[in-house]
Parts: sequence; C-alpha cells; structure tokens
Amino acid sequence: MFICNHCPYVKAVRERIVRDARELLGHGIRSVAVMSNDPADYPEDSFDNMRRVAAQYDFPFPYLLDETQAVARAYGAVCTPDFFGYDAALGLQYRGRLDASRRETAPADARRELFEAMVQVARTGRGPVQQVPSIGCSIKWRA
Repeated sequence: MFICNHCPYVKAVRERIVRDARELLGHGIRSVAVMSNDPADYPEDSFDNMRRVAAQYDFPFPYLLDETQAVARAYGAVCTPDFFGYDAALGLQYRGRLDASRRETAPADARRELFEAMVQVARTGRGPVQQVPSIGCSIKWRA
C-alpha cells in the first residue's frame, strides 16, 4: 500500500488498515506500506513523523520511505491510499480501495473490500472480478 501521514483519506482509514493487516496475517498475507511523497514540501510526511505514526498506530507492517519516488513510479501508484494485492507468484490480483471510506470513515458495516479480496486471493489465487479504484490525495511528486 502507498500511504502517507498528512492525507485526510489515509487518516480516515488508518485504524482500519491496521485492523485488516493484522487479520490478514492470520491468512498468511503480509503487508507493507510505502510513503512516496516529497517531505520537503509536506513536512508531516517526514521520516521522523513516519516513525511516530507507525508507533502511535502500532503498524503490524513495515512503513518504508521511498526517497527517490522510484517505487511509486514502478508500481504506477497515483494516490494515498493506493492498494496493490499480489498472489503467491507476485501476480497483481487486486488494485482497489480498502472500503467505501473517503475523507470520512465509512460506516462500521461497510464491506471490507481489500480484506475480502486478499482472503479470496489466498484461497483461490485470483482476485475479484470487480474492483473499485482507490481515491485519495495525489502523490506529491518532486519537480
């Protein structure tokens, strides 16, 4: 997943990301988060603040700084949050949203789209046919 600290879309789902990542571990699915924004223009996304947020929310996954933005470019990431789900052979099976949350957290009974998709991938090797793209803040590219 591509996330950052300052984006209101990420803030709206941060606790759900942690919940789902923890539960996915029980299905043998690991997660990683990448922060690709330019912290010079967005100081809230600095490495020190990444460490603070990861500790505050007890991230059960690595939270990595993409200093050169090469990782985001290689994946074609466009926003935060942006989710990519892979099968055991590293084939992309899911490119979509966490759930129906936007700038506000979706209702508690909202479908857990990413979670359900990744459990399906673990069981069948294939992601869902229908996938709703993620929305959020654009990645803050360096000039």
